[in-house]
Amino acid sequence: MKIKQESRVNPVSEKNLNVLIYSDDASVREAVKLALGSRPAPELPRIDFVECATEPAVIRQMDSGTIDLAILDGEAAPAGGMGICRQLKDEIFNCPPIIVLTGRPADGWLATWSRAEGAVPHPIDPVVLAQTVATLIRRRLAISS
Repeated sequence: MKIKQESRVNPVSEKNLNVLIYSDDASVREAVKLALGSRPAPELPRIDFVECATEPAVIRQMDSGTIDLAILDGEAAPAGGMGICRQLKDEIFNCPPIIVLTGRPADGWLATWSRAEGAVPHPIDPVVLAQTVATLIRRRLAISS
């Protein structure tokens, strides 16, 4: 007699993930939230968004140690996400993964300079952003388990 096993998606963790979104433009922050929805992939935990519109707010949130991943707008003003990313990577031990939103695909080299783990160009492609976020979250969860 064969026993049928239940197949269901089991999230890696029941704890929600805190994803910081930085942009001085509220429409960019909203586009990121709409692109990701509540989960970037079905097997991953749900996302709680932490929105920041200024550099000091980003630094405060990142220093709190509660952020699992950050998405920084490279086109933000007066402080661009790439410069903030580089500063965070220099100053925070075991800094969470960071994705920078670049002005265009050719700006990927700037993301490398900033030490970001991922780069997604404007306009935001929801599939590309969700895949990039899911990949980085899977890596982070694998390291912490």
